Amino acid sequence: MSLDWAGAWQALIHHPLFGVGVTLGAYQLALAGYEKTRWVFLQPVLVSMLLVIGVLLACGIGYAEYRKSAEVLTVFLGPATVALAVPLFLNLKRIRQLFVPTLLTLLVGGVVATVLGVLLAWLFGAERLMLMSLLPKSVTSPIAMLVADQIGGIAALAAVFVLVTGVIGAICGPELLRRIGVRHPAAQGMALGMTAHAVGTSRAIQEGDECGAFAALGMSLMGVGTAVLLPLVVALIV
Repeated sequence: MSLDWAGAWQALIHHPLFGVGVTLGAYQLALAGYEKTRWVFLQPVLVSMLLVIGVLLACGIGYAEYRKSAEVLTVFLGPATVALAVPLFLNLKRIRQLFVPTLLTLLVGGVVATVLGVLLAWLFGAERLMLMSLLPKSVTSPIAMLVADQIGGIAALAAVFVLVTGVIGAICGPELLRRIGVRHPAAQGMALGMTAHAVGTSRAIQEGDECGAFAALGMSLMGVGTAVLLPLVVALIV
């Protein structure tokens, strides 16, 4: 009987869709905990990540096996990103009204968000490889990994920086903006989208439709600008 139980357990944890179930289940639990408590440190992405890591360690499953079993989830990344166009469309009139301030925010905020973190890392003595991996930290992982690879960084390390930036931005961003007097939904959304990418945009949507729309806009423009301009700037400077 014990052998049958052990065999069934091994079959379960090594099932091709085990990673999908663990990932979705962890996120739903984390989301439920956050919705019930509204405690900022129970940010769903952070908590679900820790839950998944705990399950994998408990089951003795390596990252390679988990990545393969959860690979089907990557198919939905494209539709999920495109779905961000819905709040943009619903707030298109408002975006047109604030078109010039939006562009100015993108130019100033985009440069500051990109340079400030790298400058601090350089002051603390970080090596060039680390700096090049840190540069695209404020855009979504696929873009950041591609750009980091192009400018001489490490794609996997860039993805880690992106995750950390997004989680910290989603946890601290809204409250920090309110404390310094930034209360306009469009301004809050642009700040969250440009600095904390998709995780920040998800948090902005919880703040309201207008905030979510401008976060999606800021994230999209920041991603395009980083992908096009950052490799050129690095090639000219370095």
